[in-house]
Amino acid sequence: MDSLTMELEGLGREEKARLAMDMMHRTIMHHVLWFTEVRHQMGAEKAHAALWEALESSRTIQLKRLSKTLGFGMTEGIPDALLSLEDEKMNALLEAISLNWLAGDGVWFQAVEFSHGMNDAKRCNDSCWAHFSPFEGSAVKRFLGLPDNPGLEGLKAALKFRMYARINKQSIVEEEEHSFVFQMNKCRVQAARQRKKLDDYPCKSAGLVEYPTFARAIDPRIKTECLGCPPDPHPQEWSCAWKFSIDENDSEGSM
Repeated sequence: MDSLTMELEGLGREEKARLAMDMMHRTIMHHVLWFTEVRHQMGAEKAHAALWEALESSRTIQLKRLSKTLGFGMTEGIPDALLSLEDEKMNALLEAISLNWLAGDGVWFQAVEFSHGMNDAKRCNDSCWAHFSPFEGSAVKRFLGLPDNPGLEGLKAALKFRMYARINKQSIVEEEEHSFVFQMNKCRVQAARQRKKLDDYPCKSAGLVEYPTFARAIDPRIKTECLGCPPDPHPQEWSCAWKFSIDENDSEGSM
């Protein structure tokens, strides 16, 4: 069919299916662009507040309409197909979602790297983490129902619900009253490079953005110290390690 004369009524089943997926992607992008523009115009705190309000309403409206159109059941706003999954299948789904997220991150990095070089890819990557990490912290904090300043115990809980937590091996060690050390014991990105006999990916510049902003999103009093992250030398048992500490007398946190 000539693309210049194409009309919806003339599309076949496959073309309509592709159009449906394209329109879903546009919907997601519109949602993201609304958030980024509110953040730009009004600041991150107000943007996050607006995001959660808009998300609840939008998700309810969209799922209700799709369930009616496609004929799937809903219970308290959740598709029955998800609620009926056995634990093993649900755990596999959560892992698949996490892996898709990581793959998407890599695809974006390579799309910039192959067209514009490593420097621009790393610059965009670090800037992306500066926005995603506090968003993820806010999302996890909301999901867990943590109070405004949950302290180090709140951060420990939140670290278990990051996207990375499903697909990497991590641990918390050296726990003290006002600090603990977080280790990334097996990172899928670095493990893949090791299998290819490549040097570690130098991710420290992103980590110096990622970890402090995530911690501050959980509790702004929490301070973050990098104990080691590639290209830093590190022991075999971890790829990167971060120390989180808090002074209960602090009213504001810092890196």
